[in-house]
Amino acid sequence: MASFSVRTLGFPEIRRDGRLCQLALRKGLALVVYLAEAKTSVGRDAIATMLWPEDREEVVRARLRRLLHRVQLTLGDDVLTIDRATVRWSAEIDLQVDSQLFEQACDRGEFERACRAYSGDFLEGFSPGDCPEFDEWAYFRREALRGRAIQALERVVQDRNAAGDYATAAAHAGRLVEFDPLSEVYGRHFIRNLLLAGDRAAARRHLEVLTQRLRDELNVAPEPETRALLNAGATLTIADPPPTRYVSGGGVHLAFQTYGAGRIDVLVLPGFVSHVERVWEEPRCRAFLSSLAGMGRLILLDRRGVGLSDRVGFNPGVDATAQDIGTVLDAAGSRRVVLFGASEGGPACIKFAADHRDRVAGLILFGSLAKGSATPDYPYALGAGQYDAWLRQLIAGWGGPAGIETFAPGLSGDPHVRVWWAGLLRAASSPGAIKGVLEALRDMDVRHVLGRVSVPTLVLHRRGDRAVRIDAGRHLASHIAHARFVELDGADHWAFAGDQRPVLDNIRAFVDSLAA
Repeated sequence: MASFSVRTLGFPEIRRDGRLCQLALRKGLALVVYLAEAKTSVGRDAIATMLWPEDREEVVRARLRRLLHRVQLTLGDDVLTIDRATVRWSAEIDLQVDSQLFEQACDRGEFERACRAYSGDFLEGFSPGDCPEFDEWAYFRREALRGRAIQALERVVQDRNAAGDYATAAAHAGRLVEFDPLSEVYGRHFIRNLLLAGDRAAARRHLEVLTQRLRDELNVAPEPETRALLNAGATLTIADPPPTRYVSGGGVHLAFQTYGAGRIDVLVLPGFVSHVERVWEEPRCRAFLSSLAGMGRLILLDRRGVGLSDRVGFNPGVDATAQDIGTVLDAAGSRRVVLFGASEGGPACIKFAADHRDRVAGLILFGSLAKGSATPDYPYALGAGQYDAWLRQLIAGWGGPAGIETFAPGLSGDPHVRVWWAGLLRAASSPGAIKGVLEALRDMDVRHVLGRVSVPTLVLHRRGDRAVRIDAGRHLASHIAHARFVELDGADHWAFAGDQRPVLDNIRAFVDSLAA
């Protein structure tokens, strides 16, 4: 039985029994890679349309026949299974694909092995030419794999640092810097571990490079925490975020943190973007979370598919996220919790509160909604077409501070916040992965659950919210029994943006009433 390996991480290449196969045709190489990634039969028409989008049907079919013949001449007649309708790699072939081996290592939690396997970005420097559908597929696959590589590197840096292996932690932090050169958090990881490893000269050089890069690219200076690292040396103690823990539930590893103490827990489930470590970087957000931790033990989590939690191969809906809440509460040993659902985090909190009345002391919904897209009987959200247009715009701007003018108009002019938000987006997800998450949120509808919520509920909404209309908040409050609705001044969708005081004052009064 022939053994094949397909390298997709970096410029693609095919090897048979260890020997390089010189497949000169770029479209032939694209076809082989696509079939290897598919792991199943692919329709001939779908392949033809992808590789020759502009040609007539009879011309395309003839070109595909010739291409398949050339591929078989190079790789061997036994490699592909071809019939009148489909093409696939032969089931008799021992096929290894490096991108899949990388993902399997991530799935098993073997993050150092995964980091070694990630030798480059998916199909780096390769395109078959004039194939926009293939290029789009490769782009989303590339971004998804980059997201998992960043996640794996973050885990290794964290684990090696905790073990006192600072040289290894620094090496992996250096790779994180290569992924995101403008991220100060990655820069701090790198500098700090270099200092702890005893390489002060390298730490100083990187600080100088980072300072110049921030000035040239963003016209900002490093934050005080970054500058202070080198001044104080390796013994400097930074107010790090709480340690991140993991729990497995439903075959998915979920990242979560606990912080503070109290007679009651407050679990925060944010909207579609989260990263339990990077949220602490923004001073306003850090202050907001610290204030919540003063009211009770704070629990933060990244839902499946986002942040430091596992990426998943399907669009996670409300039921899956509600299951994640229960999994994290069990791992945290929580007996009595107030759920704080912000924006798209609200529906899953609503579902959990309705199904687990015995575990939920109260429910807080901030800038949230019951349905992801508008229908004649629910005009409080974007129509499906508008939503999809917004999603395309968001994905097109991914990597920069996409959407900040909508989410936080009061902070959109602050260069440090823009840098933080752009870095949070990149760390939290990839364009392809977040597209699936947001498509699930578009199709979400928990209106039928609202009548089953019997726990005390506080609904907070800013009047000028540009992301979720205040009418959506009013609808929630009017359909949840005994819910209290509070309209707040301002237009920021983020709870920590704008004036935090009325938000925190209302939450504190609500939590205190439950803890009494």
